[in-house]
Amino acid sequence: MRSWMLEHGSMWPMSLKTVVILLTLMVRNVSGSFVGINVGTDISKPPSASDIVSILKEKKIQHVRLLDSDHQMLTALANTGIEVMVGVPNDQLLRVGQSRSTAADWINKNVAAYIPATNITYIAVGNEVLTTVPNAALVLIPALQFLQSALLAANLNTQVKISSPHSTDMISKPFPPSTATFNSTWSSIMSQYLQFLNNTGSSFMLNAQPYYDYVKGQGVFPLEYALFRSLNPDSQISDPNTNLFYSNMFDAMVDATYSSMQAMNFSGIPVMVTASGWPWNGGQNEKAANVDNALAYNTNLIRHVLNNSGTPSQPNNQVSTYIFELFNEDLRSGPVSEKNWGIMFPNATTVYSITFEDMATANIDSPALRGTFCVANSSAPHSALKQSLDWACGPGSANCSAIQPGKPCYKSDDIVAVASYAFNDYYHRTQASGGTCNFNSTAIVTSTDPSHGSCIFAGSTGSNGSSGGAASGPVSQDNFATQIQSCLLIHLIGTLVLILVFL
Repeated sequence: MRSWMLEHGSMWPMSLKTVVILLTLMVRNVSGSFVGINVGTDISKPPSASDIVSILKEKKIQHVRLLDSDHQMLTALANTGIEVMVGVPNDQLLRVGQSRSTAADWINKNVAAYIPATNITYIAVGNEVLTTVPNAALVLIPALQFLQSALLAANLNTQVKISSPHSTDMISKPFPPSTATFNSTWSSIMSQYLQFLNNTGSSFMLNAQPYYDYVKGQGVFPLEYALFRSLNPDSQISDPNTNLFYSNMFDAMVDATYSSMQAMNFSGIPVMVTASGWPWNGGQNEKAANVDNALAYNTNLIRHVLNNSGTPSQPNNQVSTYIFELFNEDLRSGPVSEKNWGIMFPNATTVYSITFEDMATANIDSPALRGTFCVANSSAPHSALKQSLDWACGPGSANCSAIQPGKPCYKSDDIVAVASYAFNDYYHRTQASGGTCNFNSTAIVTSTDPSHGSCIFAGSTGSNGSSGGAASGPVSQDNFATQIQSCLLIHLIGTLVLILVFL
């Protein structure tokens, strides 16, 4: 039998190798979403490439989007393991989209020359082409196709995927999300674009910026909705066609994109958010552009993406996201806010601090705090409780997933109970490093276990009939299923690899 397989080895091993590659990609798809960051180019005095990479390492950022293909950056990123998205700038799109040989040369010089040392995994072709440089629209699809052909020729098409970032301005009426459609002006190009993504297994790249929609809305949507902050029960926002509740504008934008694709009879194409952030400074008429809002938005966005909860209409589809952006870009045109989206200044000093790690999954089962709880003071004004709640679930990095609508600890009419869960989670998560139970005098320490039903507070010993030991809150079934699926697929790949070895 073995001699027969050796004699016909060109058939079996190749099939198994194909299966291994496909399963590897499946594991990559179910391994959960990630948060990366954009590195812009409109900076008069940019840091050196080596300094930028050092910052990425220090902040434990494992995914970076370059808006170009700067060779010094690609060299500095070699052997770091950081996944890199390179970009074809808009001013190069015409040349690449009009010449197959130019596209092949671009791949050879900017991608193939750096792999495998530099872990390039995506190419973003242009940026918001249809809405910012419509004269280049007709070459977008040829550019995608020519670059894909060049990847195939270089045998890099499984390692590197190609797509093109679009603005939410491409969606004519984004709310309600269930009836959203793309601007009909671009129907032909969008149909070809989606077919390309479907054929190549790539993602729809979306630049989702709630800041712009909040400002343009002039009060139509509350600021809390844009910043991922909890909404008052009377302010809950729902899609009247699906009865799905939206606790934040980001999810609504992503679901509007899914609906727009479905309206063109495409499904199964994942959405990747290639830019999302909030400016920390603005002009006199840009009141929403401030440090507090920027810190709240990016902190809450990171937590939201890393909890792998998906969106209301796509709960099983995680949305990997690139924060916009690492450095302020002083050469960007437009109002003051356009120059101030960075979490750092170009001289490498920090504007405000955020963590790119999943703080919500940290172990908070501290034996020293068993039977001790930090709860909301029921006599505190509700307005003060809400302000403290927003801080706990935002900059405080408490895991507030259990108090979202439909979750075990959610109570629409009881802000004391909801705030208690968030305060307690924060306290147990940070007490060892100096965190306190105060929240501007809206919280108190108690030994009475506030757990109830399936809502288990950190520090619970099960005295209220709870199961105890679930100090970090309820475990998401979707996350658990994802972990099991990953383990099974990895085990299957290992088995197939052994078969290949013996073949």
